[in-house]
Amino acid sequence: MKKIAIIGGGISGLYIANLLRKNSNYEIAVYEKNNSVNLEKGYGIQLSVNSIKLLNKIGFQNINLENKFHPNKVDFYSLKNKKMICDLNISAFNIAEAKYTTLQRFTLINFLKNQLPDSFINYNKKVTKINYESDSIEVSFENSASIKCDYLVISDGIFSKSKSLIAKREIKPKYFKSIALRATIDRDSLDGIDPNNISLSLGSNLHSVSYPVDNRGQFNFISILRKKLSINELSDFSLFESKDFISSILFEISKQVDTDIIKNLKDIRCFPVFVSSEIHQPTNKNTFLIGDAFFAYPPTFAQGASQSIEVAHELYKDLENLTHGFNHERIKKTKMINWKSKFNYFAFHLSNPLLIWIRNTLMKYLTKNNRFINSYLGKIYKS
Repeated sequence: MKKIAIIGGGISGLYIANLLRKNSNYEIAVYEKNNSVNLEKGYGIQLSVNSIKLLNKIGFQNINLENKFHPNKVDFYSLKNKKMICDLNISAFNIAEAKYTTLQRFTLINFLKNQLPDSFINYNKKVTKINYESDSIEVSFENSASIKCDYLVISDGIFSKSKSLIAKREIKPKYFKSIALRATIDRDSLDGIDPNNISLSLGSNLHSVSYPVDNRGQFNFISILRKKLSINELSDFSLFESKDFISSILFEISKQVDTDIIKNLKDIRCFPVFVSSEIHQPTNKNTFLIGDAFFAYPPTFAQGASQSIEVAHELYKDLENLTHGFNHERIKKTKMINWKSKFNYFAFHLSNPLLIWIRNTLMKYLTKNNRFINSYLGKIYKS
């Protein structure tokens, strides 16, 4: 029986643990640096058809329908004139056993955690050292404890310390020169939109998204604002919890977003947007990176959670079949999604009137062009 250590109890780490626990060839354990799995309530995620199909392999289809939502379309709006530009039918990607899904992050994490026996997750395990021996990998933790394993799966997020340890150099994500403001809002406070759809509003150096996260009328709201920050500001983590800083971001957003929406936002949080600056490939053939530790994308496809699930499943199949093709295939798809995410970000944040007119005209045509949609989105939203 091979021992697999999974570093990090996030979406990708918990998902692959669920897959591996059914394989009698492996003994698995999850090592989480915090004293609990993050079950932060309220904020939403979006899951593509392909990721739902993969989650259904471990019983996700049995989740109460009230706790998730299946949007029909993405409605694109102009923040300047408050008019709809066009809509995109994302339900076209749905299949009989899986639909594009929005839900609270809490719902997914709780589902993944509850599928595992309590003994599988070890808390307060901060990795301090990783040593490669001839026939095993030794992982040391902050409290002087250590374990040995045959395979090491690193899934501890974009600020992964473990990734730097195996690379023997500090690997830092890059600030994307953007601030994300996320909040919750009730459906009654979102006049003028179709509550069955995702609403994506495009402004000048700003885009905002609202979408339902369950069937009870709870909506997620997020705005991405271009904003330069100094090195000192980025290193001051307390800044982003400061009421003055949050108020200043709300003020910037309120110049374009309806003030009735702004005043009805709840559970508001701000955070800087970081993305991966490189794809790191471990030199040890039994060490793997998944989730945001592998690569974190700009937030324009809302597919971070989906890609975490897909990459975890690809690794599981690689371990199961001993194909050793995991990194090669994943890198190809990662580069494609990263390029498209950056292009979307550029297109969403235009300020020149002529460029905006060209963009809107193209969007009206391209969102109804099946060949383009299947090429541009199909490779991301479905396998």
